[in-house]
Amino acid sequence: MQILNAYNLYVMYAFEVETAMDSVTHPSARWLARLPQGRGPLHARLVEALEAAIRDGELQAGDQLPPQRAVAGRLGVDLTTVTRAYAAARARGLIEGTVGRGTFVRARAAEDDAGLIDLSMNLPPPPQGLSLAGLIGETMAAVLDRADAATLMSYHPGGGSLGQRTSAAAWLAPVLGEVAPERVLLTPGAQTGLAAVLAAIAGTGVRTLVMEPLVYPGVLTAAAQFGLEVAVCPADPGGPDPEALARLCAGRGPAALYVTPTTNNPTAVTMDPARRGALAEVARRADLWIVEDDPYARLFDRPPPAVATLAPERTFHLATLSKCLSPGLRTAFLVPPEPMAARTAEALRALALMPSPLVSAVVSAWIREGTAERLLAAVRREARARRAIAAEVLPEARGAAEGVHVWLDLPPDWRAHRVHSLAQEKGLALVTADAFAAGPDHGNGLRISLGGPGKQAVLRSALEGVAALVSAAPSVRTVV
Repeated sequence: MQILNAYNLYVMYAFEVETAMDSVTHPSARWLARLPQGRGPLHARLVEALEAAIRDGELQAGDQLPPQRAVAGRLGVDLTTVTRAYAAARARGLIEGTVGRGTFVRARAAEDDAGLIDLSMNLPPPPQGLSLAGLIGETMAAVLDRADAATLMSYHPGGGSLGQRTSAAAWLAPVLGEVAPERVLLTPGAQTGLAAVLAAIAGTGVRTLVMEPLVYPGVLTAAAQFGLEVAVCPADPGGPDPEALARLCAGRGPAALYVTPTTNNPTAVTMDPARRGALAEVARRADLWIVEDDPYARLFDRPPPAVATLAPERTFHLATLSKCLSPGLRTAFLVPPEPMAARTAEALRALALMPSPLVSAVVSAWIREGTAERLLAAVRREARARRAIAAEVLPEARGAAEGVHVWLDLPPDWRAHRVHSLAQEKGLALVTADAFAAGPDHGNGLRISLGGPGKQAVLRSALEGVAALVSAAPSVRTVV
């Protein structure tokens, strides 16, 4: 019996070795050929080879690496050397491990193609304590288990099913209050929803879209596509100036107002209830449609009331999951005013026949089962921690405690190209006011996104680089 057990163990060991050796011939193991020859610890040279393969595109985000034991066997080295190399690569944000699944190239391994730390893309921070990949995999498996795959992957009603709209209404309730599910439309991302809204209002004869001097660039692109003229309304630290808006609208033809009232992109201004009410009243008197772009409100523990609650008869409320859960979900919720419901649904159907049924099913299940709220809570915690770091390193930057970006004012004569050049020298990707300009007259500054870096330590280092850049005022001003 002992001889038989020993033989069985030998067979199992031989099979493991053979399988491991096969795994290192896989394309995801070709990076081992990059191992630099010469001096230096082997574990450091392994990390160097791995980083080069990721930088050159030989390894892509999500590629699985061979097991550590297989790499050790291939190279003829002790397992602890490879373990140390994988640990160092993980600490540098190159790879990530999932218990029971293996080691994978991390999606944010190289902060961008130039090797810069990305402070330019507005992303929700990675939720600490939760595996987004694990949640997606579990929910997709459950959805496919209880639904017929052929039916799920067929055509579905535009705007989402009634069950999906019911889940969406529940998600919006902390901001909008009780909303009839039939009024909610699911859209494949906020940009598609915004395009549908502008198409709908342009069809009513509206020719002018009023907005603040600095706005989300996507609305400028969409307005141009639908032939809408952009009119800039002056703003103060509280948001668009209601009196200036009234003067701007006097004598104009039909128009609409675009606002991001909570954590404005890019200026990070959150309008107080009085300002929201004043704008709603001006819109009512001037017969303006209001386009309320509201991607950040659910990041607040107690979100401010939406403008749509103050002027529901004329406000389109658009809320995406991209800024509070994940942009990869490509899901947003649109609630048009009753008089424009049918026209908006038609415009949405013309632009995007339907949202992805599988993703919509996952989102609906997350909301219904409480997973979305757990994920949101994890994102909130991380967002608050990162905002606290920004407040410490850049106390002059403004933004909500729950915000995923801050705004840093710069002197008017600081030129964007010079700021970009100095930032790149410090290994930073930044975006300046020029990218958000709706007209020639606007403030100067930086929108600094806090969610892009994979780790808080990387973010802190990047923000310290921004602080050093800002302190270099003389060198910036010498270049015109």
